[in-house]
Amino acid sequence: MTRPKRRLIASLVILVFLGFWIWAAGSIGSRLADGPAWRALIFFVIAGLGWAVPLRPVLRWMNAGPEASD
Repeated sequence: MTRPKRRLIASLVILVFLGFWIWAAGSIGSRLADGPAWRALIFFVIAGLGWAVPLRPVLRWMNAGPEASD
């Protein structure tokens, strides 16, 4: 599979994943709003940085392989 095709597929996967991640973080975060502020802060720091960990294999796959030939 050429790199442009992989990038298109990976872009769609990333958009779907981030949509789910934002929805889940917002839903969980709204439940934490009634608790102590430090708990919500820790959660949102982890949620804000944690999205990159599951997407790392997708990003590596997207940039692997040969360039498109002209």
